[in-house]
Amino acid sequence: MTVNSESVGRSSKRRGMQHLTPAGVKILQTASRLFYEQGIRAVGVEAIAEEAGVTKKTLYDRFGSKEDLIVAYLRARDGLWRSTLVKYVNGHDGPPTEKILATFGALREWMRERNLRGCAFINASVELPEGHPGREVARDQKAWLLAYLEGLAAEARVEDPAGLAAQVLILHEGACVADSMRSLDSAVDRAEHVARVLIERSLPE
Repeated sequence: MTVNSESVGRSSKRRGMQHLTPAGVKILQTASRLFYEQGIRAVGVEAIAEEAGVTKKTLYDRFGSKEDLIVAYLRARDGLWRSTLVKYVNGHDGPPTEKILATFGALREWMRERNLRGCAFINASVELPEGHPGREVARDQKAWLLAYLEGLAAEARVEDPAGLAAQVLILHEGACVADSMRSLDSAVDRAEHVARVLIERSLPE
């Protein structure tokens, strides 16, 4: 995952993170890539500092601990996914029901460009122990997505927006896992097709 300074700045302001210096941005970019590609537990602060071209002291000065750096990584990725999804959906023409389906287009692009190893939040939840603040970030990300989908469903005036949103979320998660594991061809396309059927059945007669 690549985290640019602009997206980090937006995420920092939204989430209350400290303003990051250029060294802080470099550390977060490096940690984000290594955490996602190699796993959170497999990557130590020494490797991050060395690849970022900074000292461990600089890393700790900017982020305090590896745990705080993990949280910053997940928050930055969350902010980037939210902005990517919303921008894609808002730029999609058509009736409100098509906006729900547009979320699969956003997911398709995200997975192709930034999600080759699957969902970072699911991966983190598997690696991190219960009570780790990173797990709370992951849960918050899924809660936001569910609420966002419910809002789109309400705009589409389906009979049960909450129920449809839950079904679409499950389709998103399943498609993401199936695609990353290469267990099913065209997983997102298949999930989108199922979502279209569910939407049609959810509309009042």
